[in-house]
Amino acid sequence: KWWQLAFGVLCMAMIANLQYGWTLFVDPIDQQHHWGRTAIQFAFTIFVATETWLVPIETWFVDRYGPKVVVFFGGVMIALSWVLNAYADSLFVLYTAAVIGGIGAGSVYGTCVGNALKWFPDRRGLAAGATAAGFGAGAAITVIPIANMIATSGYAKAFLVFGLGQGLVVVLLSLLLRKPSVAVPIRRKNLLLPQTKVDRSPREAVRTPVFWTMYALFVMVASGGLMAAAQIAPIAHDFEVAGVTMNLFGLQMAALTLAISLDRIFDGFGRPFFGWVSDNIGRENTMFIAFTIAAAACILLLGYGRNPVMFVLCTAMYFAVFGEIYSLFPATCGDTFGSKYAASNAGLLYTAKGTAAFLVPLASVLSTAYGWSAVFGLIIGLNILAAALAVFVLKPMRRRYLAAEAEIAEQADARKIRLA
Repeated sequence: KWWQLAFGVLCMAMIANLQYGWTLFVDPIDQQHHWGRTAIQFAFTIFVATETWLVPIETWFVDRYGPKVVVFFGGVMIALSWVLNAYADSLFVLYTAAVIGGIGAGSVYGTCVGNALKWFPDRRGLAAGATAAGFGAGAAITVIPIANMIATSGYAKAFLVFGLGQGLVVVLLSLLLRKPSVAVPIRRKNLLLPQTKVDRSPREAVRTPVFWTMYALFVMVASGGLMAAAQIAPIAHDFEVAGVTMNLFGLQMAALTLAISLDRIFDGFGRPFFGWVSDNIGRENTMFIAFTIAAAACILLLGYGRNPVMFVLCTAMYFAVFGEIYSLFPATCGDTFGSKYAASNAGLLYTAKGTAAFLVPLASVLSTAYGWSAVFGLIIGLNILAAALAVFVLKPMRRRYLAAEAEIAEQADARKIRLA
């Protein structure tokens, strides 16, 4: 099972640039074609929407046919997407490439996270976090090479070279993936980590208030992180820190490139770390801590972000706690609705990221009309609200739901005993 986890992490690392490397291409594309930031960023919204909203369909295939064929298909699609980006001479082609890339990335993401939940039912937070870390930190390795290639050879060549390379690696890794041949038992019980004994299908899960409460929290927090990920380069340029050369942690480079690199590293570290924390102190308690820190990071960035050192440190602080949603929510979903349909249910919940993506262009509109303070104010408010709802609404709601499910399971066991 540890090899399966490792293969999933590597697959996720190969699709990371489709989201987190995108910000490096926005201004070069605009300089080449003059389509405007808002129009170009709409491609990012399309990518995230298709990456997330089609995951329930893709994970249905995973639950039915296994992970290998779905990830193979995803590898082909992500390569095709960036090849199209390299030659895009109109917004229509750029948007078409975003759809194709979203389908491919969603196939890989939903499969690898769902597979991890099935292999590690007793460590769902850690397993989902480690898998999501590949997506969060995978771009860190290639941010500098991509930025250098864009500067020296143009953005089209960077799209072409890295798109083909990433796609090939995913295709090869897909041949090594498989699902558990039998259900993996839960080996321990944590009173702070209540888990269901009843497996619920996606159709049953969406009929529960607890699912939609998790969905709402996911949208609130994901919208801020997606805005920051897509807009970090424009923010750095407007704060006049993007090209400032600095030396931090032994790394010497432009503030923007350093910020993106550290953001990916801290994001990648935060996902398994907070997943592990949630395995020990509970999901909702961990959400409260992470969402509160995210709000504090945005307050500091708004106040001191025009200093290049503070810009780098504050964005790293924010992304260190933002990525945990991609470990905590799948783990919470698995705890609540069981292992049998873990991939499908987590994929359905993951569509919240697609809903949140439609707020990303709003950041460009708000920044143009009212400045970046309006954007950061929105992100801060959403994180504070989500932190409060996690502890005071989601936590008691889930406990009531799981208590009712436990009673159902006990009644079913009693009927089996009587029949026997």
